[in-house]
Amino acid sequence: MSIIEKAVNKLERKSVESSAEPELPAVSDVEVSSISNSSANHPHETARDHRATTSLSDAPEIVNIPFERLKGVGMITPDMPRSRIAEEYRTIKRPLLMNIAGKGAAEVDNINVIMVTSALQGEGKTFSSINLAMSIAMERDKTVLYIDADILNASGGALLGVNSDQKGLMDVLEDQETAIADVILNTNLPNLRIISAGRFHDNANELLASETMSSVIRELSDRFSDRIIIVDTPPLLLTTEASILANLMGQIVVVVEAEKTAQEALTEALQHIGSDKIVSMILNKNKRYHMRKYDGYGYGYGYGNTRPVSPQST
Repeated sequence: MSIIEKAVNKLERKSVESSAEPELPAVSDVEVSSISNSSANHPHETARDHRATTSLSDAPEIVNIPFERLKGVGMITPDMPRSRIAEEYRTIKRPLLMNIAGKGAAEVDNINVIMVTSALQGEGKTFSSINLAMSIAMERDKTVLYIDADILNASGGALLGVNSDQKGLMDVLEDQETAIADVILNTNLPNLRIISAGRFHDNANELLASETMSSVIRELSDRFSDRIIIVDTPPLLLTTEASILANLMGQIVVVVEAEKTAQEALTEALQHIGSDKIVSMILNKNKRYHMRKYDGYGYGYGYGNTRPVSPQST
């Protein structure tokens, strides 16, 4: 058992146990369009040994996710498991989980690592990545690690209640003395862990494209193969690093903004993803359901309206 695994296991035992979440029923008729080709080669580099520098007694306090604030912007919260947004993400997550269980499209490397991205900025990828992580974490037998890898934006950790000065991914990539175990945060949702973006670095893009980042993803995927890792990354067309990150992931979820994302932009974005990945899409901000009320609140930002969509129909 590695230092990382020992440290994380001990951190988990220190989590505050809350009342059990209602078990969510499986959705058997879910379809999310997937594209896969498992014939491509995969690079195998040597993983770096991350050394822990803080004792377990110095572990970060539990992050209290601001559920009321998330609910106010139409996001999934544990106290509303039957809301429209919760039902929609229940549909979206099922094929992704089936792929991890070996019952889906194909077998690929790092299949439990799911990248959530978009072609351009502002299409709702952070909103979608957090909702996906929350939805999976609300199942009793699934543990989720959410990683905010959109360093320039870095809004995911803030939405989830992480302090701005908290160490995160950038600290691991920059400092060889900072281990993954040092930056994994427990939360008041027992099945959800967080790695925030960390402190901004001038060479953030280069660090994301580094061999160290490859080592981090491989370590997380190999050591914690029973967990689902959701990685919120930069848009594919804004940085070259997003394409490099895509090569490290097993599944890619591309968020497409309804009536805004151009066909040309989406086509170009998909060309940045290797043919050996499982690619799914979410149609977001569908005006057909804009501001529709459910359970006493509205999706005022137009986000709570996601639909699986086929690449051919976008």
